[in-house]
Amino acid sequence: MEERSGASARLGRYPAARHVVVHLSDTHLLAGGALLGGRADTVAALAQAVRQLERLGTGIDAIVVTGDIADLGEPDAYARARAALEPLAASSGAELVWVMGNHDEREAFRAGLLDEAGAGDEPVHRVVDRDGLRIISFDVSVPGWHHGAVDDAAAAWLSTVLAEPAPNGSILALHHAPISTPLAVMDVLELQGQDLLAEALAGSDVRLILGGHLHYPTNGVFAGIPVAVAGATAYTMDLSAPPRELVGIDGGRSFSLVHLFDEGATTSVVPVSDARVVSNLNAEFLAELERLDRAGRLERFSRKPGS
Repeated sequence: MEERSGASARLGRYPAARHVVVHLSDTHLLAGGALLGGRADTVAALAQAVRQLERLGTGIDAIVVTGDIADLGEPDAYARARAALEPLAASSGAELVWVMGNHDEREAFRAGLLDEAGAGDEPVHRVVDRDGLRIISFDVSVPGWHHGAVDDAAAAWLSTVLAEPAPNGSILALHHAPISTPLAVMDVLELQGQDLLAEALAGSDVRLILGGHLHYPTNGVFAGIPVAVAGATAYTMDLSAPPRELVGIDGGRSFSLVHLFDEGATTSVVPVSDARVVSNLNAEFLAELERLDRAGRLERFSRKPGS
């Protein structure tokens, strides 16, 4: 495996990740950069996420945005999303993968993000290859509605794509994640046709399912495949709210980093914040550890003072 640009040597039992994927979701941008609900500055939140991601340099293989990019499907909102994320993709060398959400509008989505026109309300399915990792953008939106659905045609398309395995497996990215939520009201807007989806995935090389929609980070399993939902950059659902209420708060924003190894994957939640630093073991300290053998590293960094 090639070493990533600027990467450090591995100091434990696990190798470096073969692929690193940024997972963003639910940006809910509005035309003119208007505040969402008159309160949430979704443009500033996305800009903050980008500033944090710029620190990773060329250590990103793909940026996957799992839907609700625009809140009302407005062309200017899609233009703002591109303006925010395309420079990051270019500087990092990452593939930028857009996924349809229930707040998106297919025709405007195609024209604004993919430079495509004329397909009307046809589903926006796409397949991207990144060094043998297949990333499938799977459109489960239902025009005119906020729930998601997998129908026979979508399941057949997915089955065809998955008929041949990819060298490093596949990631399925969709907006409505096929896992449960403690927010009862959100059940109304869940993904329908999950049995069809399970059949299409059976025996496939899909290693991970990425989703959004819920506005909080969570994980689960569907058809034996790990599912990772990214938190929203627009606003967050408060799971500590009273059980019979659905409360969105102007805070708690996050995105996720997905590290894929030859065997297995991890997902990590990154708060969107310009928070004050309370500790920092810098590159000089890491370089010092890299020069030591295993026993020396434990002595330098593991032993408690006075032990």
